[in-house]
Amino acid sequence: MSGATTEPEKQSATRLPPEKAARLMKLATYASVSVASILIASKFTAWLFTDSVSLLSTLIDSFLDAGASLVNLIAVRHALEPADRDHRFGHGKAEPLAGLAQAAFICGSAGFLVIEASERLFHPKGIENTDIGYAVMGLAIVLTLCLVAFQRYVVGKTGSIAITADSVHYQMDILVNAGVIASLWLVGAFAWVLADPIIALIIAAYILWGAWKIGIMAYHMLMDRELDEAERQKIIDIALAHAEVRGLHDLRTRASGNNVFIQMHIEMDGDFSLLQAHAVSDAVEASVMAAFPNAEVLIHSDPEGLEENLGVFR
Repeated sequence: MSGATTEPEKQSATRLPPEKAARLMKLATYASVSVASILIASKFTAWLFTDSVSLLSTLIDSFLDAGASLVNLIAVRHALEPADRDHRFGHGKAEPLAGLAQAAFICGSAGFLVIEASERLFHPKGIENTDIGYAVMGLAIVLTLCLVAFQRYVVGKTGSIAITADSVHYQMDILVNAGVIASLWLVGAFAWVLADPIIALIIAAYILWGAWKIGIMAYHMLMDRELDEAERQKIIDIALAHAEVRGLHDLRTRASGNNVFIQMHIEMDGDFSLLQAHAVSDAVEASVMAAFPNAEVLIHSDPEGLEENLGVFR
């Protein structure tokens, strides 16, 4: 799972129109909540029978998965609401806020897990009914793999940071569940009772690393970080491909939820009439929006050479 893309700006540029993207994003949030609920019930039953602290760690993580997924569901629905009088740029920032909430959830689960595992290090206990643990962990891995595959498809089509954060979280769960299987096997086959809390502590460290990644993604969006350089270059190439565009400067980009905002100055013949300049700007805007269907594009028209004459820096 380490090869998974974790930054929305690095996702495929073949994104869906806003309406289709919204439906996919909502479906992904429903799928996430459903999987988390199923895993909570099955892991709770397995923990009662095995008394494994590493299995308890995954149960706690599933509880927090459910909470984070519910936050995601609410945030995505809010982020997809159209712009209104009080929010002219829409509600897309609800997505990175949900990402920060997920990071907090994950840190909380890691902290509780460290406490439980540390106590078990000093007071080790055996694990019973390991077959039940194997079965539940196997179920968890299969369900989570299916969910992650669907989430990655949705992220590739929408660039949603909230779904990206949720996907990173569930990708971690796959490795966590595999770690629990290893713990059950070590305890059952070799009676190495310390394997249970040691693997739980390793899982906690991995969870904290995932929380850091999610928090950084959300921070970049909240701080209006520029799109990836490849995406910016694509915008420049599209604008300069128009026969009447002589140059481009002051390109500014940012993402807010599923929306992208693009601003630029394009240069053209200084003898153009206002009507001609407007027609060129409209054509460039249409070309950019064809490549970025979820973008809002704002173009300012300048006569060629004005940037150099005024000493404006790009």
